[in-house]
Amino acid sequence: MVGTTARERLLDAADDLFYRVGVQTVGIDRVIEQAGVAKASLYNTFGSKEALVEAYLEGRHARLTARITRHVRGYDEPRAQLLAVFEALAELIHEPGYRGCAFALASAEAPSDGRVVHAALAYRGWVQALFTDLATRAGAPDPDLLARQLHLLYSGTGQAARMDGNVEAADEARAVAAILLEATLRDAPTS
Repeated sequence: MVGTTARERLLDAADDLFYRVGVQTVGIDRVIEQAGVAKASLYNTFGSKEALVEAYLEGRHARLTARITRHVRGYDEPRAQLLAVFEALAELIHEPGYRGCAFALASAEAPSDGRVVHAALAYRGWVQALFTDLATRAGAPDPDLLARQLHLLYSGTGQAARMDGNVEAADEARAVAAILLEATLRDAPTS
């Protein structure tokens, strides 16, 4: 395993197994076996499988926000930054083993009021806030509406890549987003 502490090894194993196989399909014993730790290590570190799943999603959240932020910071102009979010998504979709949105996969199997759903909603909230901020800076007349539209496109893109096997979905979504931005921001200042 990559990690050196029991926590790191458990998170590495959870990240691999939960994403590749499924949160509900993978039993805690399988995570423990792959991590090479004692069962007590899992419960002393996380307390429950749900807390481990939450920590797994928080790790995904951190990596995805870093990826998106890197792409966004590659541009100075807010319109280009909005499109850069789709470039980050394209990069993710083209990775070997892409199975779709980890947050959608995990939350589909979780109780609606549990920690897993809250972790998924935290990521979705971050994406929505990013779109809203960039839409505001781009001069959108209704930044909240534009952000919701772009977020819908972003979410659907991951689903199309997974369910339809469309590895070009993010590039196609970026093209649609560009048309939407042109129509919405036609009269907005460019910086």
